[in-house]
Amino acid sequence: MDETSFQPAEILAALERHGVRYVVIGGLAATLHGSPLATTDADICPARDVGNLERLAAALRELRARIRTPDAPSGLPFTCDATFLSAIQVVLNLTTTFGDLDVSIVPSGTEGFDDLRRQAIEISLAGHRVSVAALSDVIRTKEAANRPKDQAALPTLRLLLRRLQEGPR
Repeated sequence: MDETSFQPAEILAALERHGVRYVVIGGLAATLHGSPLATTDADICPARDVGNLERLAAALRELRARIRTPDAPSGLPFTCDATFLSAIQVVLNLTTTFGDLDVSIVPSGTEGFDDLRRQAIEISLAGHRVSVAALSDVIRTKEAANRPKDQAALPTLRLLLRRLQEGPR
């Protein structure tokens, strides 16, 4: 999937159609808070209950999700069901009809969905209500993950958070 085909609103719309409970995290969450940094994938943290994972699996099947790997540009098939999703301990990197989607059950530095949901904000995106992790939580996950790309984004995100906390001048 090339970057020009990334359509996050379409990915989130599919999740909404299936009633998936999730919080948008990562670079897309930062962008929705006003970050100027570009992102080429959507990251979500879903609720872990079986019913929600079944709804997530249905949405992923609709999106024709496949496991993303460097060796297989079109992705690898997988058993897309609640049982498989409940066994995920790390990030599930997927490619879909509308771009890349990463599913993180317990993002670095958090306790998962309930933790992130506490401070999440609701925004309207392409006519859908979307739960977006608080910018402070996005920063927390990037600090904990401590990857080079996260370290590079942190100064911009911290500055944005300060500006948002200070309010309009």
